[in-house]
Amino acid sequence: MNHPWEAISLTDYENHMKLDSVMQLQAMNDVMKAQLSCYPAQTVMILGVAGGNGLEHVNPDKIKRVYGVDINKAYLAECSRRHPALDGVLECVCADLTDGCTQLPNADLVLANLVIEYIGYDCFLTVIRKVAPLIVSCLIQINTDEGFVSDSPYLHVFDCLESVHRQMCQNELTEAMENIGYTLASEAEHFLPNGKKFIRSDFLLSEKATDRYFEHK
Repeated sequence: MNHPWEAISLTDYENHMKLDSVMQLQAMNDVMKAQLSCYPAQTVMILGVAGGNGLEHVNPDKIKRVYGVDINKAYLAECSRRHPALDGVLECVCADLTDGCTQLPNADLVLANLVIEYIGYDCFLTVIRKVAPLIVSCLIQINTDEGFVSDSPYLHVFDCLESVHRQMCQNELTEAMENIGYTLASEAEHFLPNGKKFIRSDFLLSEKATDRYFEHK
C-alpha cells in the first residue's frame, strides 16, 4: 500500500502552502536559507525535500553534497529538474523514513522541516542515529486551532494524512534529542498569518564534538 504522501501531487501541495492565507512555503524558504548559512557544513541532508523549495540557497562553493530525501519519487524528479545548477552536488534519495531498514548516508547537517510530525519521534531518532550529523535543525508546526492543515481550496487533498500525522510538542522533541546526545543550541518562533506558528530548533551533538567540527572548517 502506498504512503499517503505519495497520493498528494506536488502542484496541490505547493499551491496550498504558498497561499497568502497560509504562507508556509515562503516561511520554510526563509528558514532554510538561514539554516544553510548558519553552519559551515560540507554535507547536508534534507529530510522531506519535496520539490526542492529552498535549494536555491545552497552555495556549491561551500556545500559539497546535498542529500534530498523524500518518499515521493515524483517529488524528487521535479526537485532534480528544478535545480540543474546543483548537478553533481544534489543527490536525491527515495526513502521511507519509517522503515527501520532504510539505509542513509552520513551528513554534517540534517534539516528536518515539517517532517517529524509525519514519522514520529522514534523514527526520527533512528534516522538521526544512522546519519550521525553534528548538527540537526528542525522545524515543527504548532497548531493553535483544531486542524493541522490550514483552511484552503486544497484542504481535502490532505485528508489522507490524518492517519500518519502527529501533534508536535517542543519540549518532547528537545527531551527526545537529549536522550540521544543532542543539546538544544537555539530556538526561534515564526508566526504564520492563520494563527499557526513554526518553531525552529537547532541541536548540537555535543560541545566537544562540535568544537572539533568547527576547528576543521
